[in-house]
Amino acid sequence: MRLNRIILGFLLGLLSTSGPRLLGAEDWIRPVTPNASPEAVALLKFLHGISGTHTLTGQHNYPNTKDASTREALQVSGKVPAIFGQDFGFAAPGDKDAVSARPDIIAEVKRQYEKGSIITLCWHAVRPTEDEPVTFRGSVQGKLTDSQWNDLITPGTELNRRWCAQVDVIAGYLKQLQDAHIPVLWRPYHEMNGNWFWWGGRRGDRGTTVIYRQLFDRLVNHHKLNNLIWIWSVDRPSTPERQFADFFPGTNYFDVAALDVYRRDFQQSYYDDLLKLSAGKPIALAEVAPAPTIDILRQQPKWAWWMIWAQMARGRDTATAGALRDLVNDPRSWSLSDPAYREAITPIRAASGLPPLNPAPEPPAQ
Repeated sequence: MRLNRIILGFLLGLLSTSGPRLLGAEDWIRPVTPNASPEAVALLKFLHGISGTHTLTGQHNYPNTKDASTREALQVSGKVPAIFGQDFGFAAPGDKDAVSARPDIIAEVKRQYEKGSIITLCWHAVRPTEDEPVTFRGSVQGKLTDSQWNDLITPGTELNRRWCAQVDVIAGYLKQLQDAHIPVLWRPYHEMNGNWFWWGGRRGDRGTTVIYRQLFDRLVNHHKLNNLIWIWSVDRPSTPERQFADFFPGTNYFDVAALDVYRRDFQQSYYDDLLKLSAGKPIALAEVAPAPTIDILRQQPKWAWWMIWAQMARGRDTATAGALRDLVNDPRSWSLSDPAYREAITPIRAASGLPPLNPAPEPPAQ
């Protein structure tokens, strides 16, 4: 294997203007984004480095609640999760998913990142036929006709222009994080193999993968965002119409492959199939409730992180809480509270212009 890599590096070097060079390990783990920011490069390198040996703990938070669910996870498990998850929202003011919370979301993300959290963001996008704010069932879980879908993915149509305008709003917030040197685990159009969101469940050459690649082009090539680690995110392949391969965007469009799992449905076949499609890229459990058990992670050791959905860390019984405490205290688990994690993210923080963290975190405020 080493000889093959040396030969490949020499051949590629012959094609360069600067003469031959050997490929280093970093050449195999570069983000798919051209000219990725140093902090994005460092984050992806970190994820590759822990693959198979450690799994990060994570917690999602609703847009209009700041870090409420993260604080709840601390109360239940005794440790602060390493991953801080958020969403961009879609709803009216006062709702937990309020669009109006976006400035506060950016401020909270900056605060969490400075504390040492790794940031992941998703986007329950509004159906492009309407304007924000909307309701979840009325728009995010709404439908597009085949004719509307074809217009959406056809450049220059009215619906395509509306979609571009919606994406451009989100790009503005992502640019604020880019300017702050914060890398983001970016998970757009999640659960794309399901049919419960307007973007999902469409197979074929003009299906869901098209809108995902269209978004990649808009954010990366048009807006020049280079701080994003792209996550291709699917749900369980529970029917013949939801198989991973039918929604595969191509390895040039993602850095991490992720799966959402609820109700303890951590089937080995899901793990094996996603691992094959990832082709050496990290894999993650982007949404779970409850979290996987220690035994599951022993059987499926390549999961780079898991993230419990908002307000679900407590579970419905004390057994769930006890299992979470056991999990976060297992040697393979890394939380923000763990000195080993705090030391391991030093290169990411250095790339962002931040100092190393103290080995032990400050005690949480009472």
